[in-house]
Amino acid sequence: MILAEYGMEFLRRKLNSKRTRVLLRYRYYDMKNHVQEVKGVIPERFKGVAYSLGWCAKAVDVLSDRLTFDSFDHDDFFLNEIFRLNNSDILFGSANLSALIASCSFLYIGRNADGYPSIQVIDGGSATGIIDPVTYMLTEGYAVLRRDENDKPTLEAYFRPGMTEYYENGKRTEVLTHKAPYALLAPVIYRPDAKRPFGHSRISRACMDIVQGVIRTMRRAEVSAEFYSFPQRYVLGLSEDAAQIEGDNKVNAAMSAFLDFRQDAQGGHPTVGQFAQQSMAPFTEQLRMFASVFAGETGLTPDDLGFSTDNPASSDAIRASHEDLRLTARRAQRTFGVGYLNAGYLAACVRDDYAYRRTAFADTRPLWMPIFEPDAAGLASIGDAILKMNQASEGFLGEKNIKLLTGLESDAQ
Repeated sequence: MILAEYGMEFLRRKLNSKRTRVLLRYRYYDMKNHVQEVKGVIPERFKGVAYSLGWCAKAVDVLSDRLTFDSFDHDDFFLNEIFRLNNSDILFGSANLSALIASCSFLYIGRNADGYPSIQVIDGGSATGIIDPVTYMLTEGYAVLRRDENDKPTLEAYFRPGMTEYYENGKRTEVLTHKAPYALLAPVIYRPDAKRPFGHSRISRACMDIVQGVIRTMRRAEVSAEFYSFPQRYVLGLSEDAAQIEGDNKVNAAMSAFLDFRQDAQGGHPTVGQFAQQSMAPFTEQLRMFASVFAGETGLTPDDLGFSTDNPASSDAIRASHEDLRLTARRAQRTFGVGYLNAGYLAACVRDDYAYRRTAFADTRPLWMPIFEPDAAGLASIGDAILKMNQASEGFLGEKNIKLLTGLESDAQ
């Protein structure tokens, strides 16, 4: 099948159209997002106060920290060695995190000076391509490898099957030829579907709207705290020639434990009163409501967001309360594993200078560490279950399956 080429200029425009949304989600992750004000409600002197909230970062980090890539099973082409020589501990974590924020990240395969393949993570705001809906590899790709201080691309790469072209300041400077039948840019995608093959971000529109509401609530609470700390008082019956309380004297009068008002010549005296004190309870309840909504949106619990509800839970209780998170993590493992396998396949083609068929890697399977590591009580229950299963069917659960269940590796030689 002959595939049409879209060209580098088309891919550059495509990336520019998506980059704004990616950078917006990175701002929410970095807690640098702009807060939309409600006009006429917040006094001007409070609008310059900066507020930050880390719920979007929490939603990403909680899932990212539970996705720990272990190795490739049936590794006939030594993919584990390729990733190990490319700092796999950092590479997998960086690719996972970027994919969760931007909906996808990219693994750029190059070639070192010694000819061995190099793998580098590129965030979703700096690369794009034309995806093959069957293999989820790119038939064409484009990436910005370096930008100047004004965010202008200075080093770009255009990826095609058998060739990677490098452009510095708009001029082609180098061409890397290879035998791989796809572009040397492998996407790692979070929650892809038929309509959006490049996936969905973990920081959804709902998450961003909720964070906006929470920050506005915090700002209103800050304004109300002024009245909560110093309740408003009033005086009735002051004579016209009585000294007025102005400037710093107002603050001193509000904080004073004793106020002295004398009688006038006719024996009259003023009446002092106090308005009802502002309560912070409505704001606390509103924050709890937002926490419940955000937790339902992301598969977390209010405890994860700082609203403690129960005593410290056991490992099984934590697992049960995070069932939605477990299912989300399981799906992310499957889709991320495809991206890592595709990158390993392309790297093997570069290393061996040979155009392998993708079907030759069909038996190679990505393995992950357990999403929830069991505690001591959980290990005892798992050990009992393993013993009974192996008694029913000898050798049913071996060292590999036990590691997938517990995350423990045997010391037996």
